[in-house]
Amino acid sequence: MTQTLPSPTHSSETGGGRLPLLDVLRGTAILGTLMTNVWVFAGPGAEWGFLQSGSGHAGYGSVPAAAESLFQLVANGKSFSMLTILFGVGLAIQFDAAARRGQPWPGRYRWRALFLFAEGTVHFVLVFAWDVLMGYAVTALLVAWLLARSERTRRRVMGWAAGLHLALMCALTALLVGVGRNQDGSGGGVSRRIVDLYAHGSYPEQIAFRLETAIALRLEPVLSFGLMVFLFLLGVRLFRAGAFAMDGTGRRIRARMLGWGLGLGAPLTAATAVGGRDFILLDRYCAAPLMAVGYIALIGAVVSRMRRPGPFTTGLTSVGRTALSAYVLQNLLCMLLCYGIGLGLAARWGDTGRPWWVMGLWAGVCAVLMVGSTLWLRRFSTGPLESVQKWALRR
Repeated sequence: MTQTLPSPTHSSETGGGRLPLLDVLRGTAILGTLMTNVWVFAGPGAEWGFLQSGSGHAGYGSVPAAAESLFQLVANGKSFSMLTILFGVGLAIQFDAAARRGQPWPGRYRWRALFLFAEGTVHFVLVFAWDVLMGYAVTALLVAWLLARSERTRRRVMGWAAGLHLALMCALTALLVGVGRNQDGSGGGVSRRIVDLYAHGSYPEQIAFRLETAIALRLEPVLSFGLMVFLFLLGVRLFRAGAFAMDGTGRRIRARMLGWGLGLGAPLTAATAVGGRDFILLDRYCAAPLMAVGYIALIGAVVSRMRRPGPFTTGLTSVGRTALSAYVLQNLLCMLLCYGIGLGLAARWGDTGRPWWVMGLWAGVCAVLMVGSTLWLRRFSTGPLESVQKWALRR
């Protein structure tokens, strides 16, 4: 169903001026996703190896293990949740833009979501199996429809989505704990065939393997669909309440977000970290969204106290303005650096110097993205993939 909307009464990024905090947050979230994904690229067997070996923290028995665990703990699930909230914000901005122009909704936005799904599919097949774009596209279609419904309907959907998600995560965690107690502790590890595939196999062989295991590799957006719906709608509510503005209202809302987000999220994150790998789902999909809300508020507090943006903030802003291109490029660079089809660093270095070389890889790719996006935006108004998307949707 499509309907023409009345003009919104609240300001938006497109109508009331660009909100600089949103670009900084997007940039932080994009680089934060790499803090989690870089360990997948650098591990034996890449995405499938990470699943086979059991994802989780390295422990705290030594300085390197503690550094790796803390590094992962900072970003695991938090950046995904931040990015999901911000995607909801972007959807609200698109909705307001359509309303101001008197255009039907969801109207052409459905083509935008379908194009995003196509981009995600290509990204999944050719670059990285843990793509988020496909899940975002499907969620966006539902939430776009909800934006034309009443506020009461959206509140109900948020409640149901959160409730079902929590129930699912608790049930799956109980299952993991039960399975862990019944195991003898030997563990299966990563199969040699998968390790060799990513260390020495050809690019077509890796693509074929991703297609063969597509169902298993695409389980995350299915399991986290309720969470994504909730966070999309949370982003809409925060945006409309003025949480991303630099005025007094924005600061007051962010102060409450900081208290609730870190006040609840930090203890829960610590508890799941102590619990170990059996509690990875509660960490990534329950504690992390709370922490993400606190992260947004904390970053907002820092940005609001800056008199002028420095090089680091400018780099984050540039990555945020080219978020889609930066997200794909960071995964493409890591693929070429870590897999055997490129430099093969994962097989060449492996555990030698780990975790320091992996952290260095993350920092290096982040620097390339920040400098590269800043230089790109000096000549162009949007990122390369964003430009392709705009061109395709105008056809």
